[in-house]
Parts: sequence; structure tokens; C-alpha cells
Amino acid sequence: MTEQTVVLIKPDGVKRGIIGEVISKFEKVGLKIVSMKMIWVEKDVVGKHYADKEDYLRSIGEKTLENYRKYGVDPHETLGTEDPLEIGRKVRQWNMEFMSSGPVVAMLLEAPCVVEIVRKIVGSTFPQNAQPGTIRGDYSFDSAFYSNIGKRTTRNIVHASGCVEEAKFERELWFKEKDVYSYKTLAEIFFE
Repeated sequence: MTEQTVVLIKPDGVKRGIIGEVISKFEKVGLKIVSMKMIWVEKDVVGKHYADKEDYLRSIGEKTLENYRKYGVDPHETLGTEDPLEIGRKVRQWNMEFMSSGPVVAMLLEAPCVVEIVRKIVGSTFPQNAQPGTIRGDYSFDSAFYSNIGKRTTRNIVHASGCVEEAKFERELWFKEKDVYSYKTLAEIFFE
């Protein structure tokens, strides 16, 4: 069954001038781009993208605390708190500031199992854990440790929807129906 997923080339990817290389990773696999645009994202859109929901924020805070424990850093000294919800709010703010700091290329990709395929292509959220050959493994060296200590988001080149439900929400947030195109690729025509 065909799915759609959202990929955002973040300001660090745009500023590095690797838009074409990132796009080519998806095209070489055979994924279809059904919409694409470059925009400077308003904070209210980013605020919807990084939901202000307690369970999401708490989850982000817990992951951040895990990284602090892993590296032996006291979160209270650095962030002024050990409350996962409060930390999640800080990380959300860092993400919102970063995503609205420069242009973003938003793409809507389509293929069977596209969410899972794209997640493999982009690699681990934290570039230091991303495998070589993935976008984050090849184009970024940032880590959770350095971003947390620097009180900023992890610069990892791209965002990719995490699951089918998230992809549906993000599609509605980032793309108008009139800007989504239906067409057949040569591969689709060939295999008819």
C-alpha cells in the first residue's frame, strides 16, 4: 500500500548547500517526490510541528536526561532542573528557534512503506549514532551531548516523519492539497 511521508531539510542542510545531495538519496532509491518547496518557517507552524503536548515533552525530557546520565553531566547545573517536562519544554523551544532560523526545504515523498524506508535513509536522530551511508551519518557529526551542553537542538540535517500517523499530521501541516501532485514515474509505468 502506498504511503506518504514528510522530509524537511533543516536550516543546517540548506546552509551547507547539500539540498541536491539529500534529495538524490531519496530519488536514487526510487521514492517519488509529490510535493516540494523552500520556505522560511514561521514559529507558529514550527510550534504545531513540535507539539506542546505533555506526553511528547516528557518523552523528550526523559531522553535528554538519559543523555546527561550517559555522559555524567548534572542536568540541574546545566539546565537548572531535572524535571523531564520542563526539560522537554526547553528542547522544544530550541527546536523551534532552530527550525525558524533559516530556510527549510519541505518534501512530501510517496511509495509503499515510505515512512520506514525514509527513516533508514536518514539514519539515527543523533548523528554520532548514525550509520555511514545514511544522510545523518554522512553529513553531520553533532551529538546529543554537545547539543544539550550547548543548550541547542541537535543539528542533524533532516527531519523525517516517525510513523504513518505522524506523517499524515505533518502532511496536513506542511502541504496544501493543491500543491500535491499525482503522476507516474518511469518505474511505475514500466512495471504496469
